[in-house]
Amino acid sequence: MTEQERLDTFNAHVASGGKVEPGDWMPDAYRKAVLKFVEMHANSELMGVLPEREWLMRAPSLKRKLALTAKVQDEVGHAQLLYRVAEDLGKSREAMLDDLLAGKTKFHNVFHYPTKTWADVGVIAWLVDAAAIVAQQALRESSYAPYARTMKKICWEESVHIIHGRDVLLSLLNGTATQRAMVQEALDRWWGPLMQMHGPPTDPTKDRDLAWRIKNKSNDELRQEFLAIYVPRIRELGLTLPDSALRYDETAGRWRFTEPDWKELYAVVTGHGPMSQERLAFRQINYDQTQWVRDAILAVPRAA
Repeated sequence: MTEQERLDTFNAHVASGGKVEPGDWMPDAYRKAVLKFVEMHANSELMGVLPEREWLMRAPSLKRKLALTAKVQDEVGHAQLLYRVAEDLGKSREAMLDDLLAGKTKFHNVFHYPTKTWADVGVIAWLVDAAAIVAQQALRESSYAPYARTMKKICWEESVHIIHGRDVLLSLLNGTATQRAMVQEALDRWWGPLMQMHGPPTDPTKDRDLAWRIKNKSNDELRQEFLAIYVPRIRELGLTLPDSALRYDETAGRWRFTEPDWKELYAVVTGHGPMSQERLAFRQINYDQTQWVRDAILAVPRAA
């Protein structure tokens, strides 16, 4: 086949629901697009443990500490799986971590913000992870087969995290007035980043990731799905959503809301968030302190 015929055959294959394995032929542009997508996802799992890690030693009980430790461990495991998927696309793990620490690659906006109270831990596990799993469930049908397979395991574990977060919040909401106010205050702070999390609306006809089925739903579709599921659940708990414009438009069949601050989103994901530099600095220290482990494991064995 000519190069154009091979490209046309590939496009038809993925458009019809076909999967792509690491050893299959793929256009360079497709390989780079999948790598960029998976690498950011891996970065987000790795950096996403830091906001919750800060509360491991401050958890209100041993039971809560064990549950949070297990969640943090899961997230690091997800990063490990995703970096392995990305490595098959031609970029070493060392290069990916170097680029992350240098600020050359991104991680999700929600992990650039501080966790101020124990209620933040519940909001992250229940709502941030819920917004993530809405996207991740769609990624189980990604055209890149290793990514799709990995997402099945990740989605199962994320569903447990959501239950954990809801339990944290329910305990607080059934507590004192101060504890209930703590949950509402945390929701107020996190709602903006949550609404930005899926990214600004894009033109589906020009979104290459959609055309290649690297992802299967647009940013706006994911946001609408999250709102449809979780707005009723949030209100069911007696919480108030901090957006007076938020309502369901029966005629249009979609949720209306105040437009998120996309300039803030861009600033945050490019390393200008409230905790961006602190989180990257901590990760750099951790990476430097564990260099001896990598040196020992990867060292060439001495001859007998």
